[in-house]
Amino acid sequence: MKFDILTLFPEMFEAVKQSVIGKAIEKQLIQINLINIRNFSKDKHKKVDDTPYGGGAGMVMMPSVVYDAYNSIQNKENAKVIYLSPKGNVLNQEKVLELSKQEHLILLCGHYEGIDQRVLDEIVDEEISIGDYVLTGGELPAMVLIDSVSRYIQGVLKEESTQEESFTNNLLEYPQYTRPEEFHGKKVPDVLLSGHHENIRKWREQKSLEITKQKRPDLLK
Repeated sequence: MKFDILTLFPEMFEAVKQSVIGKAIEKQLIQINLINIRNFSKDKHKKVDDTPYGGGAGMVMMPSVVYDAYNSIQNKENAKVIYLSPKGNVLNQEKVLELSKQEHLILLCGHYEGIDQRVLDEIVDEEISIGDYVLTGGELPAMVLIDSVSRYIQGVLKEESTQEESFTNNLLEYPQYTRPEEFHGKKVPDVLLSGHHENIRKWREQKSLEITKQKRPDLLK
């Protein structure tokens, strides 16, 4: 999987290159390329935004600089272009699995009051949001998308790890325990110490259902 990221703040993405994603990059299972939109500004001060037509607060990213940054990406014929935006469809497990089947994603990170609509209409295939709230820019949502999608790329995680995670089969994950067997007077459930795999499976399934009913009943509708 190849991720090309169009951003004004490429240094923010150092955080996403750690842990599991970092190992996947080392194994060449995923590739993350950062394109600094500011580098394509023709202004001597590297200006990338201007005031909105019609008035209003804030600044809008200019279409030409975004378009030129996008055009710098090579071999993008089969790429899906995603604009991270609070106006987009909310990212959920179904969408994550769908995106994990792509070979090439181009992620466009807005900033300020957004990006000129004309360039969005020309290059963007889909707008995606990570929730019903507003962030300063699209960088954090892009990192969330990269992390969630990468987990389902073959070889990044053990297959059983993704099969038992929250939202698989519309259920939240069961409780997890490790050593010691007792902590502050609370013991690990006996069934998990029994070694009886079928009983453990049933217990986990039941706990997943109970937790989902309690915390996210909407997933069971």
